[in-house]
Amino acid sequence: MNNNEHTFPCKIDESLAEQAIADRRWFHQHAELSNQEFETTAYIADAMRKLGLEIYQPGKTGLIAVLKGAQEGPVLGIRADIDALPIQEETDVPYKSMHDGVMHACGHDAHAAALIAAARYLCANREQLHGTVKFVFQPAEEYLPCGGPVMTGSGLLDDCESFLGFHVQSMMPVGKFDTVPGARASASCSINIGVRGKGGHGGVPQTAIDATVAAASVLMNLQTFVSREMNPNRALVMSIGSFHSGTAKNIISEYAYMEGTIRYYDEDEFEHFTSSLKRIAENTAAAFGATAEVSFIPGLDAVVNDEKLAALGEKVSVKLKGEDSLFYSEKATGCDDFCYYCKMRPSLYVNVGGMNPEKVPTYPHHNPRFGLDEDCIINAAEFISQYAIDFCW
Repeated sequence: MNNNEHTFPCKIDESLAEQAIADRRWFHQHAELSNQEFETTAYIADAMRKLGLEIYQPGKTGLIAVLKGAQEGPVLGIRADIDALPIQEETDVPYKSMHDGVMHACGHDAHAAALIAAARYLCANREQLHGTVKFVFQPAEEYLPCGGPVMTGSGLLDDCESFLGFHVQSMMPVGKFDTVPGARASASCSINIGVRGKGGHGGVPQTAIDATVAAASVLMNLQTFVSREMNPNRALVMSIGSFHSGTAKNIISEYAYMEGTIRYYDEDEFEHFTSSLKRIAENTAAAFGATAEVSFIPGLDAVVNDEKLAALGEKVSVKLKGEDSLFYSEKATGCDDFCYYCKMRPSLYVNVGGMNPEKVPTYPHHNPRFGLDEDCIINAAEFISQYAIDFCW
């Protein structure tokens, strides 16, 4: 990225907008789960071939398409995720998912359509592009094994100087862009805690060590972990979502098991919270004569926006939609495997507003009634196109 600034605002025309909306509706109707996006990949590949782009497929699904501008310049990677969720759709749109139990309830259909639209625009305006853009249509953002490492580890993106990611948001007003610097999505860690006591008859509890009671106390003591163990200036969320113990009403359980998740932003907090949780669980169980085994499974790292790229994103937003387009949201406790791109190069992750109650009922992501104002697809495509040109100019 150099110091020159491209000043001609990108505008997706009506024909290109209609194509983008048609693409999104096709993706929505043909929703496919993580690592099963075969039809989706074939559809995207056909669109990229029609543009004359080089196409590479580092995994069994997803692809990378390469556009070389009219002049030499930097290489920018732009990522869109393409997978759907295991949700039974409950909308009444005419293009609802044709696959039972599979739905684009997070907007990845809009992401794929927006990136295709941006590729079409940039190909048609290649003379304005002083560099190379790699369009990364990534599979499996929602579930493991995730597609981020497949793409970033393929070697096909090694020459990229930076990456751009984006996400439409059903709870953020349409026409708004969020390009705030710093952490934007959290890191994650899974917690597994097993509590072992001594089984026995429910009528003679004095002969046993009740794993259910001990584990319940562990769970309750963990509720003060964040408020009393962690720095209040460093956001962290812990939730135990699964608890299992016992086999029958008159048997004192010998073993209880719980699972949970931690969401955090500061990597240097990892050792702190793992040692604290382990101490709390083990000592609480010991107070009942039981034992606790605690294990941690690291998940994704935080998604962090580079400050300089965030500033460029803000300029792009203003150029396209004016000062009123800027939206400043709090960092999210959701995760995104765009973190692999952030670890590889300085990156920007942009939230694009898709909420418009006058056109589409408002529901959160991962809801069976999830929907978007499709204007967000056009807005995203214009942002991507403008950002690519300005970054490479």
